Amino acid sequence: MKAVSHLAESTVSQNKFDVARIREDFPVLRQKIHGKPLVYFDNGATSQKPQVVIDALARYYSAENSNIHRGVHHLSERATAAYEAARDKIRGFINAGSDKEIIFVRGTTEAINLVAQSYGRSFLRAGDEIIVSAMEHHSNIVPWQMLCEQVGAHLRVIPINHDGEIVMDEYRRLLNDRTKFVSVTHVSNALGTIAPVKEMVALAHQRSIPVLLDGAQAVPHLKVDVQELGCDFYAFSGHKVFGPTGVGVLFGRQELLEKMPPYQGGGDMISLVTFEKTHYNVLPYKFEAGTPHIAGGIGLGAAIDYLNRLDWNQMGAHEHDLLSYATEALAEFKPARIIGTAKEKAGVISFVIDHIHAHDVGTILDQEGVAVRAGHHCAMPVMQRFGVPATTRASFAFYNTIEEIDVMVRGLHRVLKVFS
Repeated sequence: MKAVSHLAESTVSQNKFDVARIREDFPVLRQKIHGKPLVYFDNGATSQKPQVVIDALARYYSAENSNIHRGVHHLSERATAAYEAARDKIRGFINAGSDKEIIFVRGTTEAINLVAQSYGRSFLRAGDEIIVSAMEHHSNIVPWQMLCEQVGAHLRVIPINHDGEIVMDEYRRLLNDRTKFVSVTHVSNALGTIAPVKEMVALAHQRSIPVLLDGAQAVPHLKVDVQELGCDFYAFSGHKVFGPTGVGVLFGRQELLEKMPPYQGGGDMISLVTFEKTHYNVLPYKFEAGTPHIAGGIGLGAAIDYLNRLDWNQMGAHEHDLLSYATEALAEFKPARIIGTAKEKAGVISFVIDHIHAHDVGTILDQEGVAVRAGHHCAMPVMQRFGVPATTRASFAFYNTIEEIDVMVRGLHRVLKVFS
Protein backbone atom coordinates (compact mmCIF):
# COMPACT_ATOMS: atom_id res chain seq x y z
CA MET A 1 0.00 0.00 0.00
CA LYS A 2 1.41 3.34 -1.03
CA ALA A 3 0.99 6.31 1.29
CA VAL A 4 -0.55 9.54 0.01
CA SER A 5 2.64 11.24 -1.16
CA HIS A 6 1.96 14.91 -0.42
CA LEU A 7 0.81 14.09 3.09
CA ALA A 8 3.77 11.81 3.70
CA GLU A 9 6.22 14.48 2.59
CA SER A 10 4.69 17.11 4.88
CA THR A 11 4.21 15.07 8.04
CA VAL A 12 6.65 12.15 8.14
CA SER A 13 10.19 12.50 9.45
CA GLN A 14 13.25 10.60 8.26
CA ASN A 15 13.03 8.33 11.27
CA LYS A 16 14.94 5.04 11.11
CA PHE A 17 12.52 3.03 13.24
CA ASP A 18 12.16 -0.37 11.53
CA VAL A 19 8.41 -0.90 11.92
CA ALA A 20 8.33 -3.79 9.41
CA ARG A 21 10.82 -5.70 11.56
CA ILE A 22 8.90 -4.86 14.75
CA ARG A 23 5.63 -6.13 13.28
CA GLU A 24 7.16 -9.60 12.91
CA ASP A 25 7.19 -9.84 16.72
CA PHE A 26 3.37 -9.56 16.97
CA PRO A 27 1.63 -12.68 15.61
CA VAL A 28 -1.89 -11.24 15.82
CA LEU A 29 -1.02 -8.64 13.18
CA ARG A 30 -0.55 -11.32 10.51
CA GLN A 31 -4.23 -12.24 10.29
CA LYS A 32 -7.01 -11.05 8.03
CA ILE A 33 -10.39 -9.72 9.13
CA HIS A 34 -13.27 -10.07 6.64
CA GLY A 35 -10.63 -11.02 4.08
CA LYS A 36 -8.65 -7.80 4.66
CA PRO A 37 -5.30 -7.41 6.45
CA LEU A 38 -5.89 -6.43 10.06
CA VAL A 39 -5.33 -2.75 10.85
CA TYR A 40 -5.34 -2.58 14.63
CA PHE A 41 -6.06 0.96 15.81
CA ASP A 42 -7.62 0.08 19.19
CA ASN A 43 -4.42 0.19 21.23
CA GLY A 44 -5.97 2.61 23.73
CA ALA A 45 -8.32 -0.19 24.78
CA THR A 46 -5.64 -2.88 24.84
CA SER A 47 -2.34 -3.41 23.06
CA GLN A 48 -1.21 -6.49 21.18
CA LYS A 49 1.38 -8.82 22.66
CA PRO A 50 4.80 -9.69 21.26
CA GLN A 51 5.68 -13.35 20.93
CA VAL A 52 8.12 -13.13 23.86
CA VAL A 53 5.23 -12.26 26.20
CA ILE A 54 3.11 -15.11 24.85
CA ASP A 55 6.09 -17.45 25.30
CA ALA A 56 6.61 -16.27 28.89
CA LEU A 57 2.99 -17.11 29.76
CA ALA A 58 3.22 -20.52 28.09
CA ARG A 59 6.54 -21.27 29.80
CA TYR A 60 5.15 -20.45 33.24
CA TYR A 61 2.10 -22.68 32.82
CA SER A 62 3.98 -25.51 31.11
CA ALA A 63 7.17 -25.57 33.20
CA GLU A 64 6.91 -23.41 36.32
CA ASN A 65 3.27 -23.44 37.43
CA SER A 66 3.24 -23.20 41.21
CA ASN A 67 2.10 -20.82 43.93
CA ILE A 68 4.62 -18.28 45.12
CA HIS A 69 6.23 -17.08 48.36
CA ARG A 70 4.99 -19.87 50.62
CA GLY A 71 6.40 -22.97 48.94
CA VAL A 72 9.78 -24.51 49.70
CA HIS A 73 9.83 -26.87 46.72
CA HIS A 74 11.72 -26.19 43.50
CA LEU A 75 8.81 -25.08 41.29
CA SER A 76 7.57 -22.61 43.88
CA GLU A 77 11.04 -21.16 44.27
CA ARG A 78 11.38 -20.74 40.48
CA ALA A 79 7.96 -19.12 40.17
CA THR A 80 8.67 -16.82 43.12
CA ALA A 81 12.00 -15.77 41.64
CA ALA A 82 10.44 -15.00 38.24
CA TYR A 83 7.56 -13.05 39.81
CA GLU A 84 9.78 -10.96 42.06
CA ALA A 85 12.22 -10.38 39.19
CA ALA A 86 9.29 -8.89 37.27
CA ARG A 87 8.59 -6.55 40.19
CA ASP A 88 12.17 -5.33 40.05
CA LYS A 89 11.96 -4.83 36.26
CA ILE A 90 8.88 -2.66 36.79
CA ARG A 91 10.69 -0.67 39.47
CA GLY A 92 13.49 0.07 37.04
CA PHE A 93 11.13 0.78 34.16
CA ILE A 94 9.41 3.66 35.98
CA ASN A 95 12.44 4.51 38.17
CA ALA A 96 10.83 3.86 41.54
CA GLY A 97 13.15 4.02 44.51
CA SER A 98 12.49 0.52 45.86
CA ASP A 99 10.71 -2.73 45.06
CA LYS A 100 8.67 -2.01 48.20
CA GLU A 101 6.98 0.79 46.25
CA ILE A 102 5.69 -1.55 43.51
CA ILE A 103 2.31 -3.12 44.29
CA PHE A 104 0.85 -5.70 41.91
CA VAL A 105 -2.88 -5.15 41.27
CA ARG A 106 -5.36 -6.21 38.58
CA GLY A 107 -5.02 -2.95 36.67
CA THR A 108 -5.24 0.83 36.85
CA THR A 109 -8.83 0.68 38.11
CA GLU A 110 -7.95 -1.45 41.13
CA ALA A 111 -4.88 0.69 41.84
CA ILE A 112 -6.97 3.86 42.05
CA ASN A 113 -9.60 2.14 44.18
CA LEU A 114 -6.85 0.90 46.50
CA VAL A 115 -5.59 4.44 47.07
CA ALA A 116 -9.10 5.85 47.47
CA GLN A 117 -10.14 3.25 50.01
CA SER A 118 -6.86 2.90 51.89
CA TYR A 119 -5.34 6.37 51.88
CA GLY A 120 -8.61 8.23 51.32
CA ARG A 121 -10.67 6.61 54.06
CA SER A 122 -7.76 6.90 56.50
CA PHE A 123 -6.82 10.52 55.97
CA LEU A 124 -9.74 12.41 54.39
CA ARG A 125 -12.60 13.86 56.43
CA ALA A 126 -15.90 15.69 55.94
CA GLY A 127 -15.42 18.97 54.13
CA ASP A 128 -12.11 17.98 52.53
CA GLU A 129 -11.77 18.41 48.76
CA ILE A 130 -10.44 16.08 46.07
CA ILE A 131 -9.43 17.48 42.68
CA VAL A 132 -9.77 15.61 39.38
CA SER A 133 -9.87 16.93 35.83
CA ALA A 134 -12.70 17.09 33.31
CA MET A 135 -10.92 14.61 31.02
CA GLU A 136 -10.71 11.66 33.39
CA HIS A 137 -11.60 8.07 32.62
CA HIS A 138 -14.49 6.84 34.77
CA SER A 139 -11.95 4.82 36.77
CA ASN A 140 -10.50 8.08 38.05
CA ILE A 141 -13.89 9.61 38.83
CA VAL A 142 -16.12 6.96 40.37
CA PRO A 143 -13.74 5.77 43.15
CA TRP A 144 -13.42 9.37 44.36
CA GLN A 145 -17.17 9.92 44.21
CA MET A 146 -17.60 6.79 46.32
CA LEU A 147 -15.03 8.07 48.80
CA CYS A 148 -16.78 11.45 48.98
CA GLU A 149 -20.05 9.69 49.84
CA GLN A 150 -18.30 7.63 52.51
CA VAL A 151 -16.46 10.42 54.32
CA GLY A 152 -18.34 13.57 53.34
CA ALA A 153 -15.61 15.02 51.13
CA HIS A 154 -16.27 17.06 47.97
CA LEU A 155 -15.10 16.47 44.40
CA ARG A 156 -13.74 19.46 42.50
CA VAL A 157 -13.17 19.36 38.74
CA ILE A 158 -10.53 21.21 36.72
CA PRO A 159 -12.13 22.36 33.44
CA ILE A 160 -10.60 21.76 30.03
CA ASN A 161 -10.61 24.16 27.08
CA HIS A 162 -11.97 23.45 23.62
CA ASP A 163 -8.63 21.97 22.54
CA GLY A 164 -8.93 19.42 25.32
CA GLU A 165 -6.22 20.96 27.52
CA ILE A 166 -6.37 21.45 31.27
CA VAL A 167 -7.01 25.08 32.23
CA MET A 168 -4.07 25.59 34.57
CA ASP A 169 -5.30 28.91 35.97
CA GLU A 170 -8.45 27.13 37.14
CA TYR A 171 -6.36 24.36 38.68
CA ARG A 172 -4.38 26.94 40.65
CA ARG A 173 -7.63 28.52 41.77
CA LEU A 174 -9.06 25.21 42.97
CA LEU A 175 -6.05 24.41 45.15
CA ASN A 176 -6.76 25.63 48.67
CA ASP A 177 -6.46 24.69 52.32
CA ARG A 178 -9.37 22.23 52.02
CA THR A 179 -7.71 20.32 49.14
CA LYS A 180 -6.42 17.03 50.50
CA PHE A 181 -5.83 15.00 47.34
CA VAL A 182 -5.30 15.44 43.59
CA SER A 183 -5.84 12.61 41.09
CA VAL A 184 -5.40 13.32 37.39
CA THR A 185 -4.71 11.45 34.19
CA HIS A 186 -1.25 11.67 32.64
CA VAL A 187 -2.63 11.11 29.10
CA SER A 188 -6.33 11.31 28.21
CA ASN A 189 -7.69 8.07 26.78
CA ALA A 190 -10.44 9.93 24.90
CA LEU A 191 -8.45 12.89 23.56
CA GLY A 192 -4.78 11.92 23.65
CA THR A 193 -3.93 15.09 25.60
CA ILE A 194 -0.70 14.93 27.58
CA ALA A 195 -1.40 16.79 30.81
CA PRO A 196 1.30 19.03 32.37
CA VAL A 197 1.52 16.64 35.30
CA LYS A 198 4.98 17.58 36.53
CA GLU A 199 3.85 21.17 37.00
CA MET A 200 0.56 20.02 38.53
CA VAL A 201 2.37 17.83 41.05
CA ALA A 202 4.72 20.66 41.99
CA LEU A 203 1.81 23.08 42.56
CA ALA A 204 0.02 20.55 44.78
CA HIS A 205 3.16 19.79 46.75
CA GLN A 206 3.57 23.48 47.56
CA ARG A 207 0.53 22.88 49.78
CA SER A 208 1.66 19.36 50.87
CA ILE A 209 -1.17 17.78 48.86
CA PRO A 210 -0.47 14.22 47.60
CA VAL A 211 -1.01 13.45 43.92
CA LEU A 212 -1.97 10.28 42.06
CA LEU A 213 -1.36 10.03 38.32
CA ASP A 214 -3.41 7.68 36.13
CA GLY A 215 -0.73 6.45 33.74
CA ALA A 216 -2.72 3.81 31.84
CA GLN A 217 -2.40 5.69 28.54
CA ALA A 218 0.99 7.28 29.25
CA VAL A 219 3.24 4.30 29.93
CA PRO A 220 2.87 2.79 26.41
CA HIS A 221 3.97 6.07 24.79
CA LEU A 222 6.16 8.03 27.20
CA LYS A 223 9.26 7.20 29.19
CA VAL A 224 7.85 7.58 32.70
CA ASP A 225 10.11 8.47 35.63
CA VAL A 226 8.08 8.70 38.82
CA GLN A 227 10.91 10.35 40.73
CA GLU A 228 11.25 13.06 38.09
CA LEU A 229 7.49 13.60 38.02
CA GLY A 230 7.49 13.79 41.80
CA CYS A 231 4.09 12.08 42.14
CA ASP A 232 3.05 10.20 45.25
CA PHE A 233 1.16 7.45 43.43
CA TYR A 234 1.27 6.24 39.83
CA ALA A 235 -1.04 3.60 38.34
CA PHE A 236 -0.94 1.67 35.08
CA SER A 237 -2.22 -1.55 33.47
CA GLY A 238 -0.16 -4.37 32.01
CA HIS A 239 -2.42 -5.03 29.04
CA LYS A 240 -1.96 -1.50 27.67
CA VAL A 241 1.80 -1.77 27.76
CA PHE A 242 2.00 -4.96 25.61
CA GLY A 243 1.66 -7.31 28.59
CA PRO A 244 -1.14 -9.62 29.78
CA THR A 245 -4.62 -8.63 30.91
CA GLY A 246 -5.57 -8.85 34.58
CA VAL A 247 -2.35 -7.42 36.00
CA GLY A 248 -1.30 -3.87 36.76
CA VAL A 249 0.90 -1.76 38.97
CA LEU A 250 0.48 0.80 41.70
CA PHE A 251 3.58 2.79 42.56
CA GLY A 252 3.35 4.52 45.91
CA ARG A 253 5.93 6.43 47.92
CA GLN A 254 7.11 4.12 50.65
CA GLU A 255 6.47 6.56 53.50
CA LEU A 256 2.82 6.86 52.44
CA LEU A 257 2.32 3.14 51.86
CA GLU A 258 3.71 2.43 55.32
CA LYS A 259 0.97 4.61 56.85
CA MET A 260 -1.87 3.10 54.84
CA PRO A 261 -3.94 0.11 56.04
CA PRO A 262 -4.36 -2.95 53.79
CA TYR A 263 -6.95 -2.68 51.05
CA GLN A 264 -8.01 -6.34 51.31
CA GLY A 265 -7.55 -9.04 53.90
CA GLY A 266 -6.48 -12.64 53.38
CA GLY A 267 -3.45 -14.76 52.70
CA ASP A 268 0.07 -13.44 52.12
CA MET A 269 -0.72 -9.92 53.35
CA ILE A 270 -0.26 -11.04 56.96
CA SER A 271 2.69 -12.03 59.12
CA LEU A 272 0.69 -13.40 62.07
CA VAL A 273 -2.99 -14.22 62.57
CA THR A 274 -4.75 -15.01 65.82
CA PHE A 275 -8.43 -14.61 66.63
CA GLU A 276 -7.46 -11.70 68.84
CA LYS A 277 -5.24 -9.73 66.43
CA THR A 278 -3.65 -9.86 62.99
CA HIS A 279 -0.22 -8.45 62.19
CA TYR A 280 0.22 -7.28 58.63
CA ASN A 281 3.04 -8.19 56.32
CA VAL A 282 5.76 -5.79 55.20
CA LEU A 283 5.63 -3.82 51.94
CA PRO A 284 4.76 -4.53 49.23
CA TYR A 285 2.96 -7.69 50.36
CA LYS A 286 0.70 -5.84 52.78
CA PHE A 287 -1.41 -4.81 49.77
CA GLU A 288 -1.31 -8.13 47.89
CA ALA A 289 -3.88 -10.41 49.49
CA GLY A 290 -4.39 -13.88 48.07
CA THR A 291 -2.81 -15.70 45.17
CA PRO A 292 -1.88 -13.08 42.57
CA HIS A 293 -1.92 -13.27 38.79
CA ILE A 294 1.50 -14.93 38.78
CA ALA A 295 1.67 -15.58 35.05
CA GLY A 296 0.48 -12.03 34.43
CA GLY A 297 3.24 -10.52 36.53
CA ILE A 298 5.86 -12.65 34.80
CA GLY A 299 4.37 -11.78 31.41
CA LEU A 300 4.47 -8.07 32.26
CA GLY A 301 8.13 -8.47 33.14
CA ALA A 302 8.70 -10.01 29.70
CA ALA A 303 6.89 -7.07 28.08
CA ILE A 304 9.15 -4.63 29.91
CA ASP A 305 12.22 -6.58 28.79
CA TYR A 306 10.94 -6.24 25.22
CA LEU A 307 10.32 -2.50 25.54
CA ASN A 308 13.72 -1.93 27.09
CA ARG A 309 15.32 -3.35 23.95
CA LEU A 310 13.66 -0.72 21.75
CA ASP A 311 15.04 2.71 20.93
CA TRP A 312 12.47 4.95 22.64
CA ASN A 313 13.62 8.05 20.79
CA GLN A 314 13.02 6.38 17.43
CA MET A 315 9.81 4.82 18.67
CA GLY A 316 8.53 8.19 19.90
CA ALA A 317 9.40 9.84 16.59
CA HIS A 318 7.54 7.11 14.71
CA GLU A 319 4.42 7.49 16.86
CA HIS A 320 4.61 11.26 16.39
CA ASP A 321 4.71 10.71 12.63
CA LEU A 322 1.63 8.49 12.84
CA LEU A 323 -0.31 11.07 14.84
CA SER A 324 0.75 13.96 12.59
CA TYR A 325 -0.12 12.05 9.44
CA ALA A 326 -3.52 10.96 10.75
CA THR A 327 -4.30 14.49 11.96
CA GLU A 328 -3.55 15.99 8.54
CA ALA A 329 -5.39 13.22 6.71
CA LEU A 330 -8.53 13.73 8.82
CA ALA A 331 -8.24 17.50 8.45
CA GLU A 332 -8.42 17.00 4.66
CA PHE A 333 -11.38 14.61 5.07
CA LYS A 334 -13.84 17.48 5.41
CA PRO A 335 -16.83 15.63 6.91
CA ALA A 336 -14.69 14.67 9.91
CA ARG A 337 -14.13 16.87 12.94
CA ILE A 338 -11.31 16.06 15.34
CA ILE A 339 -12.23 16.16 19.03
CA GLY A 340 -9.16 17.10 21.07
CA THR A 341 -6.52 19.25 19.42
CA ALA A 342 -4.10 19.85 22.28
CA LYS A 343 -0.59 20.97 21.45
CA GLU A 344 0.85 18.04 23.42
CA LYS A 345 -0.72 14.72 22.46
CA ALA A 346 0.10 11.02 22.51
CA GLY A 347 -0.99 8.56 19.82
CA VAL A 348 -4.77 9.01 20.08
CA ILE A 349 -7.06 10.77 17.60
CA SER A 350 -10.81 11.03 18.20
CA PHE A 351 -13.23 12.35 15.61
CA VAL A 352 -16.86 12.63 14.64
CA ILE A 353 -18.55 12.68 11.23
CA ASP A 354 -21.63 14.86 10.99
CA HIS A 355 -24.93 12.95 10.99
CA ILE A 356 -23.22 9.52 11.22
CA HIS A 357 -23.01 7.78 14.60
CA ALA A 358 -19.59 6.59 15.71
CA HIS A 359 -20.86 3.02 16.05
CA ASP A 360 -21.82 3.01 12.37
CA VAL A 361 -18.41 4.35 11.43
CA GLY A 362 -16.72 1.65 13.50
CA THR A 363 -18.87 -1.11 11.99
CA ILE A 364 -18.06 -0.15 8.41
CA LEU A 365 -14.36 0.27 9.18
CA ASP A 366 -14.40 -3.22 10.68
CA GLN A 367 -15.60 -4.56 7.33
CA GLU A 368 -12.42 -3.06 5.87
CA GLY A 369 -10.31 -4.85 8.49
CA VAL A 370 -9.79 -1.67 10.55
CA ALA A 371 -10.28 -1.99 14.31
CA VAL A 372 -11.15 1.30 16.02
CA ARG A 373 -13.08 2.13 19.18
CA ALA A 374 -16.48 3.78 18.93
CA GLY A 375 -18.36 5.17 21.92
CA HIS A 376 -17.78 7.35 24.96
CA HIS A 377 -14.53 5.57 25.90
CA CYS A 378 -15.51 5.46 29.59
CA ALA A 379 -15.17 9.24 29.57
CA MET A 380 -18.76 10.49 29.46
CA PRO A 381 -17.91 13.93 30.92
CA VAL A 382 -15.53 14.48 28.00
CA MET A 383 -18.31 13.73 25.53
CA GLN A 384 -20.61 16.11 27.40
CA ARG A 385 -17.93 18.82 27.35
CA PHE A 386 -17.73 18.65 23.55
CA GLY A 387 -21.45 18.11 23.00
CA VAL A 388 -21.18 14.76 21.24
CA PRO A 389 -22.71 11.38 22.15
CA ALA A 390 -19.62 9.43 21.09
CA THR A 391 -16.48 9.59 18.99
CA THR A 392 -14.57 7.25 16.74
CA ARG A 393 -11.13 6.78 18.24
CA ALA A 394 -8.03 5.57 16.44
CA SER A 395 -5.23 4.87 18.91
CA PHE A 396 -1.77 3.98 17.67
CA ALA A 397 1.16 1.87 18.80
CA PHE A 398 4.71 1.67 17.51
CA TYR A 399 3.82 -1.31 15.27
CA ASN A 400 1.31 0.72 13.25
CA THR A 401 2.17 2.24 9.87
CA ILE A 402 1.40 5.23 7.68
CA GLU A 403 -0.09 2.88 5.09
CA GLU A 404 -2.59 1.62 7.66
CA ILE A 405 -3.83 5.16 8.18
CA ASP A 406 -4.45 5.36 4.42
CA VAL A 407 -6.57 2.20 4.70
CA MET A 408 -8.63 3.82 7.46
CA VAL A 409 -9.17 6.98 5.42
CA ARG A 410 -10.30 4.94 2.41
CA GLY A 411 -12.69 3.17 4.75
CA LEU A 412 -14.08 6.53 5.86
CA HIS A 413 -14.81 7.39 2.23
CA ARG A 414 -16.78 4.15 2.07
CA VAL A 415 -18.70 5.27 5.17
CA LEU A 416 -19.77 8.39 3.29
CA LYS A 417 -20.92 6.35 0.30
CA VAL A 418 -23.00 4.06 2.49
CA PHE A 419 -24.75 7.01 4.16
CA SER A 420 -25.01 9.30 1.14
